[in-house]
Amino acid sequence: MLIANDDLIAGLLNRNGLKTGNGHRWTRERVTSMRSNYRISVFKPAEDGIEPWLNLSNAAKLLKIAPKTLRLAAEAGEIAAIHPLSDGPWIFARTELLTTAAQSIAERARQNPRYPTGSHPNQQNLFSSTT
Repeated sequence: MLIANDDLIAGLLNRNGLKTGNGHRWTRERVTSMRSNYRISVFKPAEDGIEPWLNLSNAAKLLKIAPKTLRLAAEAGEIAAIHPLSDGPWIFARTELLTTAAQSIAERARQNPRYPTGSHPNQQNLFSSTT
């Protein structure tokens, strides 16, 4: 996978109800074995820290907009994204986030007062402080 280690991949496959060919739940070892059989390289973080692929949260941070705004734009086809599992991560290419289309989405979100890009300042916290 582009943004995840074998443990996370196993968890995503299980959460989506997918089983191995023999009907077993996924484990890190089973994902590793499958990757090896199909010669799929292991995920390694970029040495320079600039990942070519980002999940929804990190992509939204890069554009300085809310994740929901970016997800809705991806669902509408306004920006290219990969969403291979219904209950899995959205994946964005960093190069796609630098396009004029992505910048236009971010600018439009920032200029529209009816649809703020972050939480409303008066929104209450669901959880009380435990400190």
